[in-house]
Amino acid sequence: MSLLRKLDWVLVAIVLSIIGLGIATFYGLGSKSTGIIDRQIVFTAIGLAIMIMFSFFDYRILKNHSTASIVIYSIAVALLSLALASRAIRGVSSWIIFGNFTFEPAEFAKLAVLILLAKYFSQKHVEIYRAHYIIASGIYMLVPTVLTLLQPDLGSVIVFVILWLAMLLFAGIKRKHLLVILMLSVIVGMIGWFSVLKPYQKDRIISFINPYLDPRGSGYNTLQAQVSFGSGGLMGIAFDKNTDQKALVPEPYNDFVFAAFARKFGFAGVILLLALLTALIARIGFIASRADNNFAKLFSLGFMTIILTHVFVNIGMNMGLLPITGIPFSFLSYGGSHLITLMIGLGLIQNINLAART
Repeated sequence: MSLLRKLDWVLVAIVLSIIGLGIATFYGLGSKSTGIIDRQIVFTAIGLAIMIMFSFFDYRILKNHSTASIVIYSIAVALLSLALASRAIRGVSSWIIFGNFTFEPAEFAKLAVLILLAKYFSQKHVEIYRAHYIIASGIYMLVPTVLTLLQPDLGSVIVFVILWLAMLLFAGIKRKHLLVILMLSVIVGMIGWFSVLKPYQKDRIISFINPYLDPRGSGYNTLQAQVSFGSGGLMGIAFDKNTDQKALVPEPYNDFVFAAFARKFGFAGVILLLALLTALIARIGFIASRADNNFAKLFSLGFMTIILTHVFVNIGMNMGLLPITGIPFSFLSYGGSHLITLMIGLGLIQNINLAART
């Protein structure tokens, strides 16, 4: 019990508050709301238990032993490969399916890549100026990225790439090397546009630029998200009994949860949500600043990057500022794979905090 008292319960309270806002958003959205709320509560309880369990897992095992990070990474790659061989859902092979249970390995892979890169850069940061170290780290990122792109899951691909670039920056990459990487990224992006992206993915990008070109087709989701976001006003419709609570957007529990949230709780609710997210990032940043080794600092900063990427990309696509890529809003969206993976990461953050205090 003494160890439980030492956990950062403020961090836990912030996370549970965001999850609670998501559950409140789901209420009354449609016929599936009750079942989704019940499952999200179960996911939250499981995630909280897992977070506590990993809080007492000595993260220094990952710091001190390369084998541990390589095994975790290898498992993630194997699961991504298995997902490609599994039954497709709506044309996407992103899930491993066991009866009524589905697991999205790309979420676990993000954490696995983070652990491996944190271990790698904590050893090589002094020599990060050497090109072959940058290339090696890029290969670690590229393997799960290609497997995810083949599913196809463009949202997770974006997270992998941004995580890698952020870790390079945190490790101290030279500006000229970063410029070369960005130029190569543009070239790869052009190749991907003509050779990899499927027609519906291109339509999403084109409709993002001008959704009115096809308002009832590829531009429909973007326009509906904007309508939903704007209809919340200052205080939202949550307490207005005369307004239909049902969602105006498709996938209000996942991809467009922010638009559904903004409609339900208005501008005031959005400010509260962003304040909680700011507090969460500040709390993790504080823990990173207290860490006494490079692995812990890099892991904490990389974990912040994963959360921020999910949040900003989801907000951007909900407001019509970014193409629709299908990416959950961390802690707010419905779903077990992303939430439980984040809870594992938070558990490791808690252990880093405990180690820094002893």
